[in-house]
Amino acid sequence: MSETVCLTGVTKTYAGVEAIRDASYSLKASETVALVGHNGAGKTTMIKLMLGLIHPTAGSVRVLGENPAAGAFAARRKLGYLPEHVSFNMALTGAETLAFYARLKGAPKSDIPRLLEHVGLADAARRRVGTYSKGMRQRLGLAQALLGEPALLLLDEPTTGLDPALRRHFYDLLQAMRAAGATILMSSHALTELESQVDRVIIADRGRVIADGSIEALRAIAKLPVRLRLGFRDAGSPPDIAGIRWRPLGGGSVETETTPEGKMELIRRIVAANGNLADLDVIVPTLDELYAHFLSRKEAAE
Repeated sequence: MSETVCLTGVTKTYAGVEAIRDASYSLKASETVALVGHNGAGKTTMIKLMLGLIHPTAGSVRVLGENPAAGAFAARRKLGYLPEHVSFNMALTGAETLAFYARLKGAPKSDIPRLLEHVGLADAARRRVGTYSKGMRQRLGLAQALLGEPALLLLDEPTTGLDPALRRHFYDLLQAMRAAGATILMSSHALTELESQVDRVIIADRGRVIADGSIEALRAIAKLPVRLRLGFRDAGSPPDIAGIRWRPLGGGSVETETTPEGKMELIRRIVAANGNLADLDVIVPTLDELYAHFLSRKEAAE
Protein backbone atom coordinates (compact mmCIF):
# COMPACT_ATOMS: atom_id res chain seq x y z
CA MET A 1 0.00 0.00 0.00
CA SER A 2 1.25 3.50 -0.79
CA GLU A 3 2.00 5.94 2.00
CA THR A 4 -0.33 8.92 2.32
CA VAL A 5 1.29 10.37 5.46
CA CYS A 6 4.85 10.03 6.70
CA LEU A 7 6.25 11.56 9.90
CA THR A 8 10.01 11.17 10.29
CA GLY A 9 11.72 12.18 13.53
CA VAL A 10 9.18 14.94 14.13
CA THR A 11 9.55 17.25 17.12
CA LYS A 12 7.35 20.26 17.80
CA THR A 13 8.29 22.72 20.52
CA TYR A 14 6.20 25.54 21.99
CA ALA A 15 8.09 28.02 24.21
CA GLY A 16 10.63 25.36 25.11
CA VAL A 17 8.02 22.66 25.80
CA GLU A 18 8.04 19.62 23.51
CA ALA A 19 4.48 18.85 22.43
CA ILE A 20 5.81 16.18 20.04
CA ARG A 21 9.10 14.40 20.55
CA ASP A 22 10.83 12.38 17.80
CA ALA A 23 7.61 10.90 16.36
CA SER A 24 7.96 8.61 13.35
CA TYR A 25 5.19 6.65 11.64
CA SER A 26 3.39 6.41 8.33
CA LEU A 27 -0.23 5.99 7.26
CA LYS A 28 -1.14 3.99 4.18
CA ALA A 29 -3.92 4.04 1.63
CA SER A 30 -6.98 1.92 2.52
CA GLU A 31 -6.06 1.99 6.22
CA THR A 32 -8.11 3.10 9.22
CA VAL A 33 -5.94 4.12 12.17
CA ALA A 34 -6.83 5.18 15.71
CA LEU A 35 -4.61 7.79 17.37
CA VAL A 36 -5.20 7.54 21.11
CA GLY A 37 -3.79 9.14 24.23
CA HIS A 38 -4.65 11.34 27.20
CA ASN A 39 -5.22 15.07 26.82
CA GLY A 40 -1.80 16.60 26.22
CA ALA A 41 -0.45 13.46 24.55
CA GLY A 42 0.17 15.38 21.31
CA LYS A 43 -2.68 14.01 19.17
CA THR A 44 -4.09 17.35 18.05
CA THR A 45 -0.59 18.71 17.38
CA MET A 46 0.12 15.74 15.11
CA ILE A 47 -3.09 16.40 13.17
CA LYS A 48 -2.23 20.11 12.84
CA LEU A 49 1.16 19.13 11.43
CA MET A 50 -0.52 16.90 8.84
CA LEU A 51 -2.84 19.75 7.89
CA GLY A 52 0.07 22.15 7.49
CA LEU A 53 -1.33 24.54 10.09
CA ILE A 54 1.98 24.46 11.98
CA HIS A 55 5.60 23.67 11.09
CA PRO A 56 7.66 20.97 12.81
CA THR A 57 10.58 22.22 14.90
CA ALA A 58 12.61 19.24 13.67
CA GLY A 59 12.02 16.30 11.35
CA SER A 60 9.79 16.12 8.30
CA VAL A 61 6.11 15.67 7.52
CA ARG A 62 4.88 14.49 4.11
CA VAL A 63 1.19 14.30 3.21
CA LEU A 64 0.09 12.85 -0.13
CA GLY A 65 3.68 13.30 -1.32
CA GLU A 66 3.93 16.98 -0.37
CA ASN A 67 5.06 19.19 2.49
CA PRO A 68 1.75 20.32 4.04
CA ALA A 69 3.36 23.42 5.58
CA ALA A 70 4.55 24.72 2.21
CA GLY A 71 2.83 27.84 0.92
CA ALA A 72 1.13 26.06 -1.99
CA PHE A 73 -0.17 22.70 -0.80
CA ALA A 74 -2.15 21.35 -3.75
CA ALA A 75 -3.01 18.12 -1.92
CA ARG A 76 -5.05 20.08 0.64
CA ARG A 77 -8.11 19.69 -1.61
CA LYS A 78 -7.81 15.94 -1.04
CA LEU A 79 -7.97 16.28 2.76
CA GLY A 80 -11.01 16.10 4.98
CA TYR A 81 -10.80 17.40 8.56
CA LEU A 82 -13.20 17.38 11.49
CA PRO A 83 -11.95 19.28 14.56
CA GLU A 84 -13.11 18.29 18.03
CA HIS A 85 -14.94 21.61 18.44
CA VAL A 86 -16.61 22.84 15.24
CA SER A 87 -17.52 26.47 14.59
CA PHE A 88 -19.78 27.74 11.80
CA ASN A 89 -21.51 30.94 10.74
CA MET A 90 -24.73 30.75 12.73
CA ALA A 91 -26.67 32.82 10.18
CA LEU A 92 -26.22 30.29 7.35
CA THR A 93 -28.37 27.21 6.89
CA GLY A 94 -26.86 23.74 6.96
CA ALA A 95 -27.06 23.46 3.17
CA GLU A 96 -25.55 26.94 2.69
CA THR A 97 -22.69 26.05 5.02
CA LEU A 98 -21.79 22.96 2.99
CA ALA A 99 -22.14 24.94 -0.25
CA PHE A 100 -19.62 27.47 1.09
CA TYR A 101 -17.09 24.78 1.96
CA ALA A 102 -17.71 22.97 -1.31
CA ARG A 103 -16.74 26.15 -3.20
CA LEU A 104 -13.56 26.50 -1.12
CA LYS A 105 -12.62 22.89 -1.76
CA GLY A 106 -13.74 22.69 -5.39
CA ALA A 107 -16.12 19.86 -4.51
CA PRO A 108 -19.40 19.32 -6.40
CA LYS A 109 -22.47 20.81 -4.73
CA SER A 110 -24.47 17.84 -5.95
CA ASP A 111 -22.98 15.83 -3.05
CA ILE A 112 -24.56 18.07 -0.41
CA PRO A 113 -28.02 16.41 -0.12
CA ARG A 114 -26.41 12.96 0.11
CA LEU A 115 -23.98 14.07 2.84
CA LEU A 116 -26.72 15.76 4.87
CA GLU A 117 -28.72 12.52 4.65
CA HIS A 118 -25.68 10.51 5.78
CA VAL A 119 -25.33 12.53 8.99
CA GLY A 120 -29.06 12.74 9.72
CA LEU A 121 -29.52 16.43 8.86
CA ALA A 122 -31.61 16.19 5.70
CA ASP A 123 -34.70 17.54 7.47
CA ALA A 124 -32.69 20.43 8.97
CA ALA A 125 -30.88 21.42 5.76
CA ARG A 126 -32.79 24.73 5.43
CA ARG A 127 -32.60 25.65 9.10
CA ARG A 128 -30.03 28.18 10.29
CA VAL A 129 -27.03 26.66 12.06
CA GLY A 130 -27.76 28.94 15.03
CA THR A 131 -30.83 26.78 15.75
CA TYR A 132 -28.81 23.54 15.73
CA SER A 133 -27.91 21.69 18.91
CA LYS A 134 -24.25 21.00 19.67
CA GLY A 135 -24.63 17.46 18.36
CA MET A 136 -26.21 18.67 15.13
CA ARG A 137 -23.34 21.12 14.56
CA GLN A 138 -20.90 18.26 15.09
CA ARG A 139 -22.75 16.23 12.47
CA LEU A 140 -22.62 19.17 10.07
CA GLY A 141 -18.86 19.29 10.68
CA LEU A 142 -18.63 15.64 9.76
CA ALA A 143 -20.52 16.27 6.50
CA GLN A 144 -18.11 19.14 5.75
CA ALA A 145 -15.13 16.79 6.27
CA LEU A 146 -16.57 14.30 3.78
CA LEU A 147 -16.93 16.82 0.94
CA GLY A 148 -15.07 15.87 -2.21
CA GLU A 149 -14.42 12.21 -1.26
CA PRO A 150 -11.08 12.95 0.47
CA ALA A 151 -8.06 10.68 0.07
CA LEU A 152 -7.06 11.44 3.68
CA LEU A 153 -9.65 11.94 6.40
CA LEU A 154 -8.52 13.37 9.76
CA LEU A 155 -11.19 13.07 12.45
CA ASP A 156 -10.89 14.42 16.01
CA GLU A 157 -13.56 12.85 18.27
CA PRO A 158 -15.82 12.25 15.24
CA THR A 159 -18.78 10.49 16.87
CA THR A 160 -19.56 13.18 19.45
CA GLY A 161 -23.26 13.98 19.12
CA LEU A 162 -24.16 10.89 17.09
CA ASP A 163 -26.77 8.50 18.43
CA PRO A 164 -26.11 4.72 18.16
CA ALA A 165 -27.92 4.37 14.81
CA LEU A 166 -26.00 7.27 13.25
CA ARG A 167 -22.74 5.92 14.66
CA ARG A 168 -23.31 2.62 12.88
CA HIS A 169 -24.14 4.47 9.69
CA PHE A 170 -21.05 6.65 10.13
CA TYR A 171 -18.74 3.64 10.46
CA ASP A 172 -20.36 1.98 7.45
CA LEU A 173 -19.59 5.14 5.50
CA LEU A 174 -15.96 5.07 6.65
CA GLN A 175 -15.64 1.43 5.61
CA ALA A 176 -16.86 2.34 2.12
CA MET A 177 -14.31 5.17 1.92
CA ARG A 178 -11.56 2.85 3.11
CA ALA A 179 -12.53 0.26 0.48
CA ALA A 180 -12.24 3.01 -2.14
CA GLY A 181 -8.65 3.70 -1.04
CA ALA A 182 -8.97 6.49 1.52
CA THR A 183 -6.74 6.76 4.59
CA ILE A 184 -8.67 7.49 7.80
CA LEU A 185 -7.08 8.72 11.04
CA MET A 186 -9.37 8.99 14.06
CA SER A 187 -8.33 10.62 17.32
CA SER A 188 -10.73 9.58 20.06
CA HIS A 189 -11.16 8.67 23.72
CA ALA A 190 -13.90 6.14 22.87
CA LEU A 191 -11.53 3.17 22.85
CA THR A 192 -14.17 0.45 23.19
CA GLU A 193 -16.02 1.88 20.19
CA LEU A 194 -12.86 2.09 18.07
CA GLU A 195 -11.65 -1.43 18.79
CA SER A 196 -13.68 -3.14 16.08
CA GLN A 197 -13.44 -0.27 13.60
CA VAL A 198 -9.72 0.25 12.98
CA ASP A 199 -6.88 -1.68 11.38
CA ARG A 200 -4.22 -0.20 13.60
CA VAL A 201 -3.69 1.77 16.81
CA ILE A 202 -1.05 4.42 17.54
CA ILE A 203 -0.73 5.20 21.26
CA ALA A 204 0.83 8.55 22.20
CA ASP A 205 1.91 9.79 25.61
CA ARG A 206 3.43 13.20 26.36
CA GLY A 207 4.43 13.70 22.74
CA ARG A 208 5.98 10.28 22.16
CA VAL A 209 4.63 7.32 20.22
CA ILE A 210 4.80 4.46 22.72
CA ALA A 211 3.01 1.74 20.74
CA ASP A 212 1.97 1.21 17.13
CA GLY A 213 0.34 -1.84 15.57
CA SER A 214 -2.83 -3.81 14.99
CA ILE A 215 -4.91 -4.86 18.01
CA GLU A 216 -3.63 -8.43 17.62
CA ALA A 217 -0.02 -7.24 17.36
CA LEU A 218 -0.39 -5.12 20.50
CA ARG A 219 -1.92 -8.08 22.35
CA ALA A 220 1.03 -10.24 21.32
CA ILE A 221 3.49 -7.61 22.60
CA ALA A 222 1.64 -6.94 25.85
CA LYS A 223 1.11 -10.64 26.71
CA LEU A 224 -1.78 -9.75 29.02
CA PRO A 225 -3.78 -12.69 30.40
CA VAL A 226 -6.87 -14.05 28.69
CA ARG A 227 -9.96 -14.51 30.85
CA LEU A 228 -12.17 -17.62 30.66
CA ARG A 229 -15.70 -17.18 32.00
CA LEU A 230 -17.84 -20.26 32.73
CA GLY A 231 -21.57 -20.73 33.32
CA PHE A 232 -23.24 -23.94 34.52
CA ARG A 233 -26.54 -25.73 34.26
CA ASP A 234 -28.43 -26.47 37.48
CA ALA A 235 -26.11 -24.40 39.70
CA GLY A 236 -23.14 -26.59 38.92
CA SER A 237 -19.68 -26.02 40.39
CA PRO A 238 -16.47 -25.22 38.50
CA PRO A 239 -14.16 -28.11 37.58
CA ASP A 240 -11.37 -28.95 40.01
CA ILE A 241 -8.23 -28.40 37.93
CA ALA A 242 -4.82 -28.29 39.58
CA GLY A 243 -3.32 -24.81 39.68
CA ILE A 244 -6.51 -23.03 38.61
CA ARG A 245 -8.28 -20.60 40.92
CA TRP A 246 -11.85 -19.59 40.10
CA ARG A 247 -13.22 -16.13 40.86
CA PRO A 248 -16.97 -16.16 41.54
CA LEU A 249 -19.15 -13.75 39.54
CA GLY A 250 -22.80 -12.82 39.72
CA GLY A 251 -25.39 -15.32 38.56
CA GLY A 252 -23.34 -18.37 39.50
CA SER A 253 -20.66 -17.82 36.85
CA VAL A 254 -16.93 -18.05 37.56
CA GLU A 255 -13.83 -16.69 35.87
CA THR A 256 -10.13 -17.45 35.70
CA GLU A 257 -7.09 -16.16 33.83
CA THR A 258 -4.58 -17.93 31.63
CA THR A 259 -1.83 -17.08 29.20
CA PRO A 260 -2.67 -16.60 25.51
CA GLU A 261 -0.51 -19.64 24.72
CA GLY A 262 -2.21 -21.83 27.33
CA LYS A 263 -5.77 -20.85 26.47
CA MET A 264 -6.71 -23.81 24.23
CA GLU A 265 -5.19 -26.45 26.50
CA LEU A 266 -7.10 -25.08 29.51
CA ILE A 267 -10.35 -25.02 27.53
CA ARG A 268 -9.87 -28.69 26.63
CA ARG A 269 -9.27 -29.55 30.30
CA ILE A 270 -12.36 -27.59 31.39
CA VAL A 271 -14.64 -29.32 28.89
CA ALA A 272 -13.23 -32.77 29.74
CA ALA A 273 -13.60 -32.24 33.49
CA ASN A 274 -17.17 -30.93 33.69
CA GLY A 275 -20.33 -32.24 32.03
CA ASN A 276 -22.52 -29.54 33.59
CA LEU A 277 -20.95 -26.71 31.59
CA ALA A 278 -23.55 -24.47 29.90
CA ASP A 279 -21.45 -21.57 28.65
CA LEU A 280 -17.81 -20.62 28.11
CA ASP A 281 -16.63 -17.18 27.04
CA VAL A 282 -13.08 -16.28 26.02
CA ILE A 283 -12.37 -12.63 26.87
CA VAL A 284 -9.23 -11.22 25.25
CA PRO A 285 -7.58 -7.97 26.44
CA THR A 286 -9.54 -4.93 25.29
CA LEU A 287 -8.08 -1.79 23.75
CA ASP A 288 -8.70 -0.02 27.07
CA GLU A 289 -6.60 -2.64 28.87
CA LEU A 290 -3.86 -2.50 26.23
CA TYR A 291 -3.77 1.29 26.44
CA ALA A 292 -3.42 1.19 30.24
CA HIS A 293 -0.71 -1.47 29.95
CA PHE A 294 1.50 0.46 27.55
CA LEU A 295 1.13 3.67 29.58
CA SER A 296 2.08 1.93 32.83
CA ARG A 297 5.00 0.15 31.12
CA LYS A 298 6.35 3.47 29.87
CA GLU A 299 6.00 5.07 33.31
CA ALA A 300 7.79 2.12 34.92
CA ALA A 301 10.69 2.50 32.48
CA GLU A 302 11.20 6.20 33.31
